[in-house]
Amino acid sequence: MINKISKLINNKSSKYLKFIFFLRYVFLIFFVAIVLFLNIPRFFDYSKKEKIIKNYLSENYGLLIKEMGDIKFYSFPLPNLQIKNLTTSFGLEEDKIRVQKLQIYPKIFNVYNYENFSVRKIKIEKSDLEIKFQNISLFSDKILNLTKKIYFKNIDIKIKDENNKVIIIKDLNFQNYGFQRNEINGIVFEKRFKIKIKDDFKEINFKLLDTGVQSKLKVIEKKKDFNFTGTLIGKILKSNFKLDFSLTPNLIQIYDFYLRDKNLSVNSSGNLEINPFFKLKLNTKINNINKNIFSNLNIEKLLKSKEFLKKFNSQNEIILKSQKFSKTLIDDFNIKMNLAFGRLSLSKKFLISNTILSCQNSVNLLDEYPIIYFDCSIDSPDKRKLLKKIGIKYNNKDETLNIITQGNLNILNKKINFDNIKANKTYVATSEDLEYFKKVFEKTIFDKNFKDIFNLSKVRKFIFEIS
Repeated sequence: MINKISKLINNKSSKYLKFIFFLRYVFLIFFVAIVLFLNIPRFFDYSKKEKIIKNYLSENYGLLIKEMGDIKFYSFPLPNLQIKNLTTSFGLEEDKIRVQKLQIYPKIFNVYNYENFSVRKIKIEKSDLEIKFQNISLFSDKILNLTKKIYFKNIDIKIKDENNKVIIIKDLNFQNYGFQRNEINGIVFEKRFKIKIKDDFKEINFKLLDTGVQSKLKVIEKKKDFNFTGTLIGKILKSNFKLDFSLTPNLIQIYDFYLRDKNLSVNSSGNLEINPFFKLKLNTKINNINKNIFSNLNIEKLLKSKEFLKKFNSQNEIILKSQKFSKTLIDDFNIKMNLAFGRLSLSKKFLISNTILSCQNSVNLLDEYPIIYFDCSIDSPDKRKLLKKIGIKYNNKDETLNIITQGNLNILNKKINFDNIKANKTYVATSEDLEYFKKVFEKTIFDKNFKDIFNLSKVRKFIFEIS
């Protein structure tokens, strides 16, 4: 009885084992078939398919291939066609992309059938893009509105304006599909940044990593040709800002910009012209300012940025009205600045206890040793009140003070020359007086750097010296 049961079990087991062994051969045949299916295309001559591939990339990606190397097929990790060392563009003849490697991932059965060639995605890797500034909006539109899957990896972008490099973005990565869909990251100004695009491009978040700089752009109304209005909210270190604006390819119209910080509070409006040159026009009202923020200003380093100063043009008006009962020296001031091709013109007007101080300045910042030319005046109805505000005792009441002076000041060499000084329509400085004022000024005020000439304690010392 036991033997019969054992035979029955063994017979059933043998059937299962035979079936398993049979499946082993099926799997082996299936595996060999897949390996052959994926490896046979490696031996095809893809030069005959070159025209088909070019036409597909042009029609579906807007990618115009001008020069290309050999096309090779790789089976792993996914079947793909690779083209190395090619020159292409996204429909812009003058803007070229030099690509080290282009990977094309065709649909699985298109590996053999090129009559209905179709691609799942492409990958552009290790590339250099040179683009004109005025073409950025058109290029961005083409890339961001692609419906086909594309992945840019390790791309360096050089943005040019009239053959001059404006900005360089390194190691840029972007893909419009998958988990990292519509994320852009790269390096700009030697700092890594990250951009996340949301809600069909209605919200763009930007972070300059490890710097404390971040912002959020909300698109309110989008028009064609890269024209839209929006709001930009952000943070720079501990400063918060908000900007309402409209953007066109050549102009940014600034409706309301405010910056809030414990040391500075301003409101501005104006516009920024982008093309053909950078030109900034702003009207700025300073609500609150801590004068100590200028202590870290490096004038010498700024003057070394000659290329930047050549390109940056601006027309600005800055207004400050001190709050009532504040203990600041200056009650009101108004500064009009005009910077064009490195030449800066300033018109300044200050109010201190009903005393008007005005000054006209001009300087060529591109000179090796920039010289400020000045024409200044002081018109005070009460000399006693003015000196009291500065911190100097003076007994005579209701005594007017009128001073006019012209001259020039060498920023880097710390030298000053007075061409003319007049006071109260009765005093005209002699050449000996002018030389004396020059020596005292350089000794007491201009002994360290340009910023020190605004030091109130040094101004007091200078007044005592010449009194």
